Amino acid sequence: MNRILACRELRARAPRTALSWFSSLNISRSVHGLPFATVEAEEISGSQPAEVLNLVQGKWKKTARWNTILDPLNGEPFIKVCEVDETGIQPFVESLSKCPKHGLHNPFKAPERYLMFGDISAKAAHMLSLPKVFDFFTRLIQRVAPKSYQQASGEVYVTRKFLENFAGDQVRFLARSFGVPGNHLGQQSHGFRWPYGPVAIVTPFNFPLEIPVLQLMGALYMGNKPILKVDSKVSIVMEQMMRLLHYCGLPIEDVEFINSDGKTMNKLLLEANTRMTLFTGSSRVAEKLALDLKGRVKLEDAGFDWKILGPDVQEEDYVAWVCDQDAYACSGQKCSAQSMLFIHENWSKTSLLSKMKDLAERRNLEDLTIGPVLTVTTETMLEHKNKLLQISGSKLLFGGEPLKNHSIPPIYGAIEPTAIYVPLEEILKGNNFDLVTREIFGPFQVVTDYRSDQLPLVLDAVERMHAHLTAAVVSNDPLFLQEVIGNSVNGTTYAGLRARTTGAPQNHWFGPAGDPRGAGIGTPEAIKLVWSCHREIIYDVGPLPKQWEIPPST
Repeated sequence: MNRILACRELRARAPRTALSWFSSLNISRSVHGLPFATVEAEEISGSQPAEVLNLVQGKWKKTARWNTILDPLNGEPFIKVCEVDETGIQPFVESLSKCPKHGLHNPFKAPERYLMFGDISAKAAHMLSLPKVFDFFTRLIQRVAPKSYQQASGEVYVTRKFLENFAGDQVRFLARSFGVPGNHLGQQSHGFRWPYGPVAIVTPFNFPLEIPVLQLMGALYMGNKPILKVDSKVSIVMEQMMRLLHYCGLPIEDVEFINSDGKTMNKLLLEANTRMTLFTGSSRVAEKLALDLKGRVKLEDAGFDWKILGPDVQEEDYVAWVCDQDAYACSGQKCSAQSMLFIHENWSKTSLLSKMKDLAERRNLEDLTIGPVLTVTTETMLEHKNKLLQISGSKLLFGGEPLKNHSIPPIYGAIEPTAIYVPLEEILKGNNFDLVTREIFGPFQVVTDYRSDQLPLVLDAVERMHAHLTAAVVSNDPLFLQEVIGNSVNGTTYAGLRARTTGAPQNHWFGPAGDPRGAGIGTPEAIKLVWSCHREIIYDVGPLPKQWEIPPST
């Protein structure tokens, strides 16, 4: 009875907008069973293609240009993406140009918006906790970026937990200021986190929900007005998430959502003069944007990520399983995927490699534990395999063959989980190093071994690598950990027996190190670094000392 009375009292006190929102959660009444959705993940097909629109100046709009996306599993034209070309960017430019440099809110302007985004986050997290909504996004991710249900659902789970983390007052805590006493009475300095104003977010295909949502919400929390571009192959996921956020109270004018090719987006960024652009994707595009935008970028680009197994051998089955997950989950299409494995000679004497082979061979297309590679063709991956096998002493450990009995279209890749051994001394040779450390964004890794006295060579190899995103040091030997961590730089490094290279949860920083342009994701520190800058306000209100006189010139 007390609980019933309490609920009635809360409802009586609740604002009308909150009541209307919660009462609308009877999702069975709406079209498709979900109040925000315009598609059914399971029904999208060549005979029933889905459409993806653009959002500009508060309206969902079509254009005359359509990009047809092929189903990665059977080649059917199953999604039509309405893309903007260079002649159609002006409405987006105008919308971004209307946002001042001081943003849509800041500590001195519209502070109630911090509270609004706390409420939006709470509502969106609640929506993603509903089994039907959770399953909808998991299935939709699987349709466009085929991965196992567990991997796809993990993305939805992390997104939900992130939103839970920034519910209530947590958004305004991001803008927490600090004060320092001045030199005299009436003087104080205060540091504030300040938005950039008009900003841009460009995200890749491999995490269609997690990366864009976490970066988008971070941008909004800090007071910016973002334009969001997601790879067209998977942008349907974020289009549906945008509709969910609007349903949860996000003002429809706060975000522009665009589908376009890279050339068009580049032109838009230059004309709109965005104050900051977050780019997640290839190193080549990242470097071009850094030049074109005169350094006003934050980057989370390619990662040729390494793992070092230390001298202490233990829990062999577990270590083999983590190596398999790191290298081949999501068909290796993670920026944190294990690209190179350094095995201490003590591990070489175990059955680790044979266990890794067994684990790799149980992956199959039926449950999508292996699947299509969306940015590298089968031919390219096999050509890279053949080049590596020409290096003296190299050998194929397992895989290396095209997948069989499938209908994956040839524009995508389809190969078995692959591992190639290359001797450490050969890797370090100048004419081999660039080849061996070329990132193949698929189920492909290089394996080597080393003796204890060769650890300096291993550390030399990781020092010479260009990308410094994730790494793993698998050892519980504190002196070994100290040596490797102290002589490396990767921004997200896991250390200890259970260390991995993959995993970008919402509870710790994920991003590269060693580059002032490096972006983070997921944590308060990452949001403040990427989506705000420091502004200092020095109050000096007096009073003047009694009998003050004008001093001599200095």
